[in-house]
Amino acid sequence: MHIEIRKGEPRDFTQVFALIKEFATFITTPEKVLTSPEQMEKDKDFFQYYVALDGDAVIGFATYFFAYYSWTGKAIYLDDLYVKEPYRGLSIGTKLFDTILETGTKENCKKLKWQVSNWNSKAIEFYKNRGADIDDVEINCDLMLDTL
Repeated sequence: MHIEIRKGEPRDFTQVFALIKEFATFITTPEKVLTSPEQMEKDKDFFQYYVALDGDAVIGFATYFFAYYSWTGKAIYLDDLYVKEPYRGLSIGTKLFDTILETGTKENCKKLKWQVSNWNSKAIEFYKNRGADIDDVEINCDLMLDTL
């Protein structure tokens, strides 16, 4: 099996969206998916991601964006990292994570930031093994602007 990692393209939107829904189900929040392939098309200048491919099939993805933190400066934020269940344990997640690291380094980012669910012990262990500091102090806050 040859797995290719490449920058996501608009032609991937439908397959990536299917994986986003699969990921949301995996973390038991499918109702929180409010985007669509059509929204991805509209937001394509902001929607940045890498895909893992097995042939033409998208079997994993990593979405990211750039941010600026007042205490540390420019950063890359890993929004989501997901690999389909049959492909887990094959270092595909590691390859996607490393691609995000390389992108941040190339773009002169000072840090990589992301979230991990506190119940996802496999992901926490993966990130700790990569040298991550898992912070259990901060609390996430969301305010949906279209409901104001």
